[in-house]
Amino acid sequence: MSKLEAMLSQFEKAVEKLSEVLEIPKTDIVRDSAIQRFEFCADLAWKTLKAYLEEKKGLVSHSPKDCFRQGYASGIIDYDDTWLRIVDMRNETVHTYKEEIANGIYEHLPKVLIYFKLLLGKMNK
Repeated sequence: MSKLEAMLSQFEKAVEKLSEVLEIPKTDIVRDSAIQRFEFCADLAWKTLKAYLEEKKGLVSHSPKDCFRQGYASGIIDYDDTWLRIVDMRNETVHTYKEEIANGIYEHLPKVLIYFKLLLGKMNK
């Protein structure tokens, strides 16, 4: 199994876990679990895309935002600033002890989940 295949498998499992928790009615515990699962997905999204760009396109990226920009430029993902917002949201999760930040991030997770699934679909082709 290549590095990319291993990363895709991990990313797919993380996305399934995020999807699972978003089906449960919201409580503080569910919200916090969803945010934790989002963190895993966000990290795996850019790292898997990074591996994909290296293996399939011969491109090297050095940061999450750079990775998504290269993904746009390579035609792997459509240009959409949501990807950059996902990176910002991931950076904000350090402050989830603040209720308003935690709730704000949680509210965006259903849309983010769609983006993660789209990315998986593109890289699994």
